[in-house]
This record gives sequence, C-alpha cells and structure tokens, in this order.
Amino acid sequence: MVLGELSGSISRALQQMSNATIIDEKVLNECLNEITRALLKADVHFDLVKKMQINIKKIVNLDDLAAGHNKRRIIQQAIFNELCNMLDTGKPSFTPKKGKTSVIMFVGLQGSGKTTTCTKYAYYHQKKGWKPALVCADTFRAGAFDQLKQNATKAKIPFYGSYMESDPVKIAVEGVERFKKENCDLIIVDTSGRHQQEAALFEEMRQLAEATKPDLVIFVMDSSIGQAAFSQAQAFNRSVSVGAVIVTKTEGAAKGGGALSAVAATKSPVIFLGTGEHMDEFEVFDVKPFVSRLLGMGDWSGFMDKIHEVVPMDQQPELLQKLSEGNFTLRIMYEQFQNILNMGPIGQVFSMLPGFSAELMPKGREKESQAKIKRYMTMMDSMTNEELDSTNPKLMNESRIMRIARGSGRQVRDVMEMLEEYKRLAKIWSKMKGLKIPKKGDMSALSRNMNAQHMSKVLPPQMLKQIGGMGGLQNLMKQMGSSKDMMGMLGGMGMDK
Repeated sequence: MVLGELSGSISRALQQMSNATIIDEKVLNECLNEITRALLKADVHFDLVKKMQINIKKIVNLDDLAAGHNKRRIIQQAIFNELCNMLDTGKPSFTPKKGKTSVIMFVGLQGSGKTTTCTKYAYYHQKKGWKPALVCADTFRAGAFDQLKQNATKAKIPFYGSYMESDPVKIAVEGVERFKKENCDLIIVDTSGRHQQEAALFEEMRQLAEATKPDLVIFVMDSSIGQAAFSQAQAFNRSVSVGAVIVTKTEGAAKGGGALSAVAATKSPVIFLGTGEHMDEFEVFDVKPFVSRLLGMGDWSGFMDKIHEVVPMDQQPELLQKLSEGNFTLRIMYEQFQNILNMGPIGQVFSMLPGFSAELMPKGREKESQAKIKRYMTMMDSMTNEELDSTNPKLMNESRIMRIARGSGRQVRDVMEMLEEYKRLAKIWSKMKGLKIPKKGDMSALSRNMNAQHMSKVLPPQMLKQIGGMGGLQNLMKQMGSSKDMMGMLGGMGMDK
C-alpha cells in the first residue's frame, strides 16, 4: 500500500477513537494528536496539518452537538473531508483525447525516475487504446537514450532519439514531427534532468517547450524529498508552466505525505503515483479513493474498476449475476484469485479490497500473500467439478480433503486453511445477494446500484450502528454525493475485522 506506515498510524488512531465508550473532548484530542503526529512524521507541511486540525475542531464542536448525533461518524467524516481538501487542488489537468495528437513533456530533477515514468505513462495509455510514442530529448545524461530505448522496446512502444545529435531541441522537434506523421495520438517527450536546479536546465526546458508546444508539462518528483517538493515544484512551474505532477517511488516512502501535500499546495494536481519499478506499478491518483485507502477504509469502486479491466466483457454479466445470487462457490473464488493476479501489483489490489486485505495480506508481506493465493489455486486444481461448484459445506468431508492434499502435494492443514478462507469470503460476498443487475451488466453497476439498503447488508452491524443506523447511512450517502464515493469511503471500514 502506498504510504503504508502513515495509513497504519491514522487507521489505529481512528480505531482507538471508535473503541472509546464515550466520545468527549479528551478522546477527540487524542485522536487528532495521533493523526497530527503521523502526518508530521510523514513530512506533511506543519502549516497544512495545523490548518486541518483547526478545521476539524470547528466542524466537530462536541458541546454544540445535540443528543442523538453520531459523534464517531461526524469525526471520521470531518477527517476524511479535510484530508481530501489538503490533497485536492480543485484544478483538473489537461486530459489527452484518443485520435487527437497531444504532446506531453516530462520534466524533473535527475534521479526522480523520469525516464521510467515516461514509459509507464505511455504503457498505461496504450492499454486503454491510445497510440503513444516516446521521444528522448535527454542529451545530458549518458545512457538516457539506451534506457528509454530498452523500456520502449519492452513495452512495444515506438521511440525516437539519437546517439550523434547533441541538440535536445532538434531531437525533440524531429521526433514530434515524425510521430505526428505516423498518426500517434500521444507523443511523450523525455527531457534532461540535473542533480540540482540550474539555470542551464531551466533554459533548456524553456526552449524545448517553445519548440514543441506541449499540451501538458508533467513534473516528475521523487517522493523522498518531502517538504522540499514545494520549492522544487514552484521553480519548475515558473520556468515551463507545470500542468500536472507524478510522484514516484511512493512504495514505503516515509516522506511521501509531504511530497503529496506540498505539491497540492502549488495548485498543480497529482495525476499518477509510481509505486514500484515494474511497468504496471503505476496508479491513477484520485483524491477520495486515495484518502479512503489512507484511512484503512479500502476502495471498493477502485477494485471494481480493476475487475472491469481484467474480466473480458462477455464474462462480466455472468460474474455480476453470480455475485447478485450470493452463491459464492470455490470456483468463483478461484476465478477471482485469477483476476487479482492479473490486476498488477498485489499490494495495490489488496489495499483496495475489503475482506481480503487484513487476513490474507499482512502489511509488507505481498510476496508471501501472492504465494499463498497460488498455493490455494493449486489445491483447487485437485478438486472435482462437483466440489468446485457446490455450496454445501458438508460435501467437503475428511476423505475428500485428504485426496485434495495428496493430489496437490500439500498438507491436510493447508487444505483446511484454504477452506476456512473460502468460508470467510463466502460470508462477505453473500451480502451482495439481491443486487439489481442492469441489462448491459458492466462492472461499475455494482457501485451504481448500491443503495442504502444494500449498503446496510454489506456493512457489519457495529459499523452501521456507529454511523447512526439506516437513517445515518442515508444521510451520509446524500452528503457523499454518489454511491460510488460512498463505497470508496466505507468499503473496508469494519469489513476486514
């Protein structure tokens, strides 16, 4: 999970508050102080943290709250909203359109992961139907063209550069013109970086921008620089009018919170996060789902979007129908494990998915969890069709379990563990029973059709009680504006307990 340490600290603070018998000023202050310490430790700017704390105390005035108000819910939502406000610039970035040529210029300091990020950005859009191309206008760093060439070849993306030409402006212009003629609709220009801000760097960027006339300039920033991000982003913005930011190396970054919040303060929106070295370790930055995951609440709508990417269109109505019937078989679990393994980095997937996350993937043990999923799937490969499709728990008797263990080369206790995981997940997914399936059956239908009654079934009784029962849930859904936002905020609260 991105910023996992910060997420864990904030989640614990909220949980301690929820466990308190009476919510008074002392409990509120302890909760806010714990969150403040976590944010400051993550290097979030002090002024932003102080402002957040003041705003929450204004909203959550315990003396003014009438009897019957759910104080826990009000505090949780105030924290959620203030963190969203901290990270939301309110300024949308330029969005490229398929079929219409867009030039995107990447800038940043050397070592920020700019060249790798260019390829990730191209690869992300290629998977969604764009025709991207890469231009290496970095003639300062030895090996820059080789790196871009290697990345582009691996991702099967056309590229342009030169070993002989030393003028980056000339290379950029030639590359952009070539790919325009080839009808590429996303031309990405990688520029030089330096170890520090230099006049020569900014002059080169200015000349490149003037020559290529980019539709969007993206500032790539290493998350580990923390609060220094503010001055960095401002300096680049003054030179080439930065329109968006991509924060890299966010996996386990202690100072990543500072990078995110400081960049947000410059009014250049963060659009992607780099979460690892691999091509698919790259995720869209969307404020509400990100904060929801940061608070340990999961991101159900994000998970549904991931499912939409990996489940073939012709299989989607069938999957939705199975979920709506509430009959969660071992075969369905097997298919969902396959989908999860196809979605990319398993840590990203599990941080979105309530129910799977806590037991199946402890923090920092992604590889172990991936191995566990594959182990479960190997055991299910040794099952009969009757066993995979049955919803009768009594079917799996001792002799069948021993046969499955022998067939998969595992111990009986391993098969028992897998069956316990199945029972736990079946209990969670059974709460989706009765969900209305629209005719076209697209995956986002689950979040669109999740009304208050269905939400009340999915949420645990304790959680429902905390937010004020059915009435409190209906009010909260109205305030959130849509059931998708609601799912993003509440997706994992209490479901992984």
